[in-house]
Amino acid sequence: MFIVLFVLVSLLYIFLINTMTNALCIQREIPEERVPKVFRTVNVLIMILLTSTYVKVLFT
Repeated sequence: MFIVLFVLVSLLYIFLINTMTNALCIQREIPEERVPKVFRTVNVLIMILLTSTYVKVLFT
């Protein structure tokens, strides 16, 4: 049950972060060729955060 809840919350969190990243790219007028790099960096960092949180909660 915990795994399902964690995955659902994680998906919502990733969606919200990507929405905010898109708004940042539009507001700061980041060139189109740099936008994928920004999204990739943000998503990798969020995945590291979510993975470390899952491991910490699972083993604590």
